[in-house]
Amino acid sequence: MELVMKNIPELIIPASSSTTTTTADEDNNWDDWSSDLNWYQVSGDFPSDLTSFVLPGAISSYPAGEAEPLAGAHAIHDWSYPSTTTNSHATSPTTEGPTRNELYNINEPSSASRRLIHLLIAAAEAISGDQKSPHLARVILVRLREIIPTDHASASGIERLASHFTEALLALLDNPHQPATTATPTGEVLIAFKLLHDMSPCVSFGHLTANQAILEAIAGERRIHILDYNIGEGVQWASLIQALISKSSPAAPHLRITALTNGIKGSASGAQEVGRRLSAFAASVGQPFSFRICRLDHTKRFTPAAIKVVKGEALVVNCVLQPAQFSSAASLTSFLTGAAALGPRILTIIEEECTPSVAGAERGFVGEFMDEVERYMAIWESLETGFPMQGRVREMVERVILRPRIAAAVARAYGRQDGGEVAAERCGEWMAAVGFERLELSSFNVCQAQLLLGLFNDGFCVDKDSPNKLALRWKSRRLLSASVWGLPPPPSPSASLPF
Repeated sequence: MELVMKNIPELIIPASSSTTTTTADEDNNWDDWSSDLNWYQVSGDFPSDLTSFVLPGAISSYPAGEAEPLAGAHAIHDWSYPSTTTNSHATSPTTEGPTRNELYNINEPSSASRRLIHLLIAAAEAISGDQKSPHLARVILVRLREIIPTDHASASGIERLASHFTEALLALLDNPHQPATTATPTGEVLIAFKLLHDMSPCVSFGHLTANQAILEAIAGERRIHILDYNIGEGVQWASLIQALISKSSPAAPHLRITALTNGIKGSASGAQEVGRRLSAFAASVGQPFSFRICRLDHTKRFTPAAIKVVKGEALVVNCVLQPAQFSSAASLTSFLTGAAALGPRILTIIEEECTPSVAGAERGFVGEFMDEVERYMAIWESLETGFPMQGRVREMVERVILRPRIAAAVARAYGRQDGGEVAAERCGEWMAAVGFERLELSSFNVCQAQLLLGLFNDGFCVDKDSPNKLALRWKSRRLLSASVWGLPPPPSPSASLPF
């Protein structure tokens, strides 16, 4: 299948220039991503660029044993470390992990919490299975709407969470084959990311780990090309740009990013806007930079021949797996196979963690649905514990970031009940099948991730159960992970010669 290239010129910035070939204003910086909301009335001042907010410390390429404290971190949180016990696989708090019943209790009586959860499960059962009853499901969901307060300020955490799952199930009833999508202004999304960054390590953990591995892999290179499977809002690359410019001497290497878009309406224009923002930010700090877009075909398949590979560039592949984007197993496998053919220096994967015991087709929609409910219960509990303040801050984070992800996760779980989709936990199998092998994370990278969690409350932990992978865990529940992969070196010509 043929891959279609978006006909957009590269946005090239000389190292000494602060202008771009785009229509972006010359003085456009990361503050321009803000909407009309007055940030200063929400939560006080924040840094002038997104990087220092999203990443509470400079990424470093220092060797193991020479780690410096994360710069500026004390301006956000006190340097307090959780009481931990350490084994060969993880750094874990002394707090025991919650049971399922304990997860139901988020700052309110367990009986009320369980009632909401039981109603959600009943609705999910009515939507799927041999005894489908869409009418019963709708009756249950309408009842949930009635008992959950509509005022965000008066609703508890579990009530707001139940409300988001209620709306996701209602959207599934209305259109089971098309996930509900809500357009949110880019500026509002960026503000929500900034807020979530200060509330939780869920934003920066994966980016920090992946970017550190990338910096170590491309050290000394003069030209770097990143192929990004899901660029999102581009916040990961803002921090990488700052790291490149701060560590480079005498001049920063040229950075080229190729963003893949999935063919969904508006995805190409959204990626183009991200490119303009990144270009303007790179220009403001003197980072040589260019940006291109490559659009997958209508089946979301990837063809490596469509990617422009320049001799002398160090190729890096990055893949962020979220339920709202690129959920097709066929799309992901075609990308991984094509990426292997391109011969990247390193491939980084950031993905949501799930730990089901059997495949989605065997567990059915209800089992998948409960996995998502429990996962977001853990996220909600972590937010309630570390950031109990209610109001506009929490409302924006939940509405702009978490609610769309819940809706996408529920739609994905429904689509996988017939075996049409493959869960992300098979990613490691795919990597091995197409020829990738695990690259060991540096001790500095692991230490840096642990220092990051020291900025937050004691419930967050780092798990390292394989040499190439770090996972972020809240108590007993894993939330996301970052892993690093590479291709084995080509065999030596002499190895094939007979003795």
